[in-house]
Amino acid sequence: MSKPLQVERKRLLIGENWVDALSGETFPTLDPANGQVLAHIARAAPADVDLAVAAARKAFTGPWSKLRPAERQRLILRLADLVDRDAEELAVMDTLEMGRPIVDSRRVIGIVSRGLRHFAGLATSIRGATAPNSHPLDLLSYTLKEPVGVVAAIIPWNGPLFSAAWKIAPALATGSTVVLKPSEEGSLTPLHFAALCLEAGIPAGVVNVVTGFGDVGGALSAHMDVDKVSFTGSLETGQKIIQASAGNVKRVTMELGGKSPNIVFADADLDLAAQGSAMAVFANSGQVCAAGTRLYVERSIHDEFVERVAHHGRQLRIGAGIDPETQLGPIVSAKQLDRVTSYFDIGRQEGARIVSGGERLSDAAYASGNFVTPTLFAGVRDDMRIAREEIFGPVVSALPFDTLDEVIDRANDSRFGLAAGVWTSNVTKAHQAIRRLRAGSVWINHYMAMDPAMPFGGYRMSGYGKEGGLEHIEAYLETKGVWVRTA
Repeated sequence: MSKPLQVERKRLLIGENWVDALSGETFPTLDPANGQVLAHIARAAPADVDLAVAAARKAFTGPWSKLRPAERQRLILRLADLVDRDAEELAVMDTLEMGRPIVDSRRVIGIVSRGLRHFAGLATSIRGATAPNSHPLDLLSYTLKEPVGVVAAIIPWNGPLFSAAWKIAPALATGSTVVLKPSEEGSLTPLHFAALCLEAGIPAGVVNVVTGFGDVGGALSAHMDVDKVSFTGSLETGQKIIQASAGNVKRVTMELGGKSPNIVFADADLDLAAQGSAMAVFANSGQVCAAGTRLYVERSIHDEFVERVAHHGRQLRIGAGIDPETQLGPIVSAKQLDRVTSYFDIGRQEGARIVSGGERLSDAAYASGNFVTPTLFAGVRDDMRIAREEIFGPVVSALPFDTLDEVIDRANDSRFGLAAGVWTSNVTKAHQAIRRLRAGSVWINHYMAMDPAMPFGGYRMSGYGKEGGLEHIEAYLETKGVWVRTA
């Protein structure tokens, strides 16, 4: 087992300097497994945001945006090497601060490393195109791709390092600069990642980090010298950011919430589907935007399948994430724990039945942490709050269905459209579901596969814009149309 981090003071990164907030204020970040303070982190304010944006603008208008693609690629590859070097330290930081089991945190480091190398490759693949035109004069027409400029990246606590890398890497590849605002509940690995950016040789001001609370994100969103906001987080916060961005009509990418359907047909491999459906919502203690929290099960197998999923949940070992035997870690904060457990009462009051879980663990080793049992509700109706609202905890609602047409209509009856899962051995049925589900990602006989080569993002109120794939790079680029008179 890795040793806990020593309590220390963490500063802001503005330009090339690690500095205290202008106010001198700090806030503690806590281990959700035991409530102990991990570090005291600088609490930025709008005045600190102004300094960080100015540093990012200076770096952008300097040599950074003009650097040759191969040189940007070399720096990103060096950054990937440093992430590999510090993999265990980064994994421990993520686990201690937000509770994810250490085994999963180590896996995430591998995804981050792979993603950096993916974006490094794209740095040398950005290109415009010639466009045949029908203008009556003899004119050559083509497009240029140029960096968008200063990017405000605002990220959540449920995957601090992953989210930081996923925002910063495409900016580095395109020649943009970044001011990163991590969640106040997940700042340690983003700060360490920024330090690695400097160590890799990325020029000062290209990556800046301002830690703090909502006023910092609000100041970035409204800042007149920010060209783009890339946000991952809740729908409600996303709506505020969209409103704030209107001042200078910023480019905006929104990856928001979800209430994703996971559909199991009777002809599926039920062993595979039960395990996959359990971890579709219990992984990372359900603190995943794309979690499969609406479990639609064909009526002929409903009761048996629900019990299989409940059994998987009961078998999960709950404990501090730093313990390598832990499979289900704590909820990130006492506030979020209260939110999750409130839905136990809400579900019961609406008439649903708890098949398994539904408890906060508070005895012995769990007393000082934010632990809850993986919970499965049955007897759920589509209009219940537990079936419509994003809980962001290890809570799944099981709902029976009879036909494909019916379940597709019900699955799509949500304000969200982030992801969906389908379990079936019938390839025709699978492709019918793929075409008709209104979701940004659809997994067949699997759940939660992700790769930097594939776009990820939602429909409807789950946001707009994609992360991953070629769409991710495009979101950090401007397209310039060029006309040249040749005669």
